[in-house]
Amino acid sequence: MADYKTAVAKTLVHEGGFQKDPDDHANWSSGVIGEGELIGTKYGITALDMPGVIIENITEAQAIAFYAEHYWKPGYSQIQSQEIADKVFDMGVLFGVGVAVSLLQLTLGVHVDGVFGGETLDSANGADPASLLESYKAHLITHAFNIGTANPHERKDIPGWGVRINS
Repeated sequence: MADYKTAVAKTLVHEGGFQKDPDDHANWSSGVIGEGELIGTKYGITALDMPGVIIENITEAQAIAFYAEHYWKPGYSQIQSQEIADKVFDMGVLFGVGVAVSLLQLTLGVHVDGVFGGETLDSANGADPASLLESYKAHLITHAFNIGTANPHERKDIPGWGVRINS
């Protein structure tokens, strides 16, 4: 069964440093580039996630607690493959839980609703983990390119997302 501490340790390798990129919508207090205050993100946590908190001062312990509450969903601990659980969790932090789960569901060929429930769990546990992981990564890469196509200011992020997806 999957372990949260293992998953979060891997995600913290990708999410950590404070950044204040003005071309990243997540760095703005409004969530829209150029609107509101340029606040930045740390551990992938934004001012919209933690209103009133000085984002630059978020500690690793605060991020771990936030991830547990917002990204480690009921059922993830029942995934038999730690690698699958790690990837779904990490992609939830990167792209949003609904997107990460929807892409997993698409990969599994089950009903796509963005909610990690029994059908998704059973299907994930019934799949060959290595094959599932490779197919899931392919859907994630396509998603990353679709974001870049729809949002030209985010195209520069595609190579980094690709590295993270394939790690």
